[in-house]
Amino acid sequence: MSTRSLLAFATLTLAPAWAQLADPNYAGVRLGHIHLAVQDVDAQKHFWIDMMGGKLIKKEPLELIEFPGVYIMLRKATEPTKPPEGSVVNHFGLVFADLPAMLVKWKAGGVKVDQGGNPNQGMVNAPDGIRVEFFGDPSITVPVKMDHIHDQVADVRGVQAWYAKAFGGIPGDRVRVATPGLTPCVYVPGTNVSFNETFPGSKEGLKPAGTKGRSLDHIGFEVKNIDAFVAKLQAAGIKTDGAIRNSANASGLRIVYITDPWGTEIEITEGLNATPTVAP
Repeated sequence: MSTRSLLAFATLTLAPAWAQLADPNYAGVRLGHIHLAVQDVDAQKHFWIDMMGGKLIKKEPLELIEFPGVYIMLRKATEPTKPPEGSVVNHFGLVFADLPAMLVKWKAGGVKVDQGGNPNQGMVNAPDGIRVEFFGDPSITVPVKMDHIHDQVADVRGVQAWYAKAFGGIPGDRVRVATPGLTPCVYVPGTNVSFNETFPGSKEGLKPAGTKGRSLDHIGFEVKNIDAFVAKLQAAGIKTDGAIRNSANASGLRIVYITDPWGTEIEITEGLNATPTVAP
């Protein structure tokens, strides 16, 4: 598939309306959530809702912060966590329709913003050492939406092939915004998972740590028919970290965990997107 075709595919799959995840791919997979283990849940809610434009919604007692294409889940950490820097999942990214207005808002709100020479791209710093890459794109039809998850791995083509096999992702190369060139990635509805060997500040030759126990603890994919999906993973030699079980946080939500060969913990869910209600 050409880069242009992949970009067109990404535009279609990364533009869900509010109150829903993206439509699943042929394998029944779409991005579900990013799970953060944090010290101060209220501080995180302020950041994601008031500063970044997310919406607080509820699925029974389960609280989610919704962006088109993804839910952010917050969990109070029982002990101090390390930031994502140094782990496999370095950061994730959002795209904004009116980036100049957001930059003004972040400055007024005291949010630390790191920008190089590109006025249309940079990083914002959330509590707990979480960094969010941002881009501006006036053509999107919502104020903000999910863009990408960015991994640091030595075997870039190997991890790309693994995500294509496990989740039905489409391998490709996305155009970089910060620097010229292309970044290997896999497109999954709701996001692309991008891969680099190193990031600025990374220690050369040092294997990144797994995500579990970091403030960005794990990522999640929502699937159709979790039983059949897990059976397919197991037939392909991909083991789960336990049995499929019912979530204690919401009825109708079934979950199971796997860990990719590079250390990213992944929660597989079925039922996460089942008609959550907007929180008051």
